[in-house]
Amino acid sequence: MNLKTIRIILWAAVAVVAVTTAGGAFLLRQAGTATAATGFGGGTYALVNQRGEPVDQTMFQGHPSALFFGFTHCPEVCPTTMAEMSTWFEALGDDGKNLQAYFVTVDPERDRPEILGDYVSWVSDRITGVTGSQEEIDKIVKAWGVYAAKVPLEGGDYTMDHTASVFLLDSKGEFQGTIAYGEDSNTAIGKLRNLLAKS
Repeated sequence: MNLKTIRIILWAAVAVVAVTTAGGAFLLRQAGTATAATGFGGGTYALVNQRGEPVDQTMFQGHPSALFFGFTHCPEVCPTTMAEMSTWFEALGDDGKNLQAYFVTVDPERDRPEILGDYVSWVSDRITGVTGSQEEIDKIVKAWGVYAAKVPLEGGDYTMDHTASVFLLDSKGEFQGTIAYGEDSNTAIGKLRNLLAKS
């Protein structure tokens, strides 16, 4: 078994653990609430986009959104998800013209605005990279019940474990569901079409 295959297997395992952890956090956050959207994704935070412009929780309002948490040094999960986003936009065509996507880093130490700009620009101009101070990133991570943890590597480097799902938000910025990592493309596009129909 070569190194690349081992890395793919390991990252698939990380994705499963992250999704399971996030799912548990979601269920805990939803206890006692009336709808799936209520109380999820709330809170306030002051961040910046890939152009260094200030953004906050209102960035999700006025249009349907696909929200993903990741980091630019991610070897498998993030580039795969970004490539999938590209195919979603292409498949939706004009029907998806109002859909916006957000890539929020869980690694603000390395992911400065210009780094994020280079990373998201190869996918679509409708994907906004979001970063900020560790304190503010912690706020948005907590608001969305996202799992994110630094994992030390040999030589003083590190990687990040994180939730691998894409969150779907309506035009009010309210949670409407998720697309799981590696989910069937037709199923994912169907979920996006349903989201667009509601927004």
